[in-house]
Amino acid sequence: MDRKFMMTALGYAIVGMLLGIHMAASHNHIQHVTHAHIMLIGFVISMAYALCHKVWLGNLTSSLAKVQYYLHQAGTIVVLVSLFLLYGSFVSAKALEPVLAISSITLLVAMILMKVMFIKHTRNG
Repeated sequence: MDRKFMMTALGYAIVGMLLGIHMAASHNHIQHVTHAHIMLIGFVISMAYALCHKVWLGNLTSSLAKVQYYLHQAGTIVVLVSLFLLYGSFVSAKALEPVLAISSITLLVAMILMKVMFIKHTRNG
C-alpha cells in the first residue's frame, strides 16, 4: 500500500506542478484553489498515507486498507475535477455543490478509516 500511495502522490504532484507552471506562464491564476487542492489532498495527504503504511502499518493489504485507498482516490479525483470545472467557469457552483459535498465527505471517511487502521495496528506495538 505504501507504494500505491507514493505513486499516486507523485502523480498528483506532477499534475499540480504542471497546473502551477501553466498558471505562471499564462499569468492567469484562476485555478489557484484547484492547484492548492491537488498539492494538498492529492500529493501531501497521499504521501502521509504512504508513510503511515511504510512506517507504522507494516504495509497492510487488508480489505479495509484497500477500501481506504480507493475512497481517498475517488474523493480526491472528484474534488479536483469539480474544482477545475467550477473555477474554470465550465459548470455552475449550484450544480457542483452536492458533488463537492459528497466527495469531501468521502475524503473525511477515508481519513477516519486511516485513523482506525492506525489505532488498531499500533495499539499493541
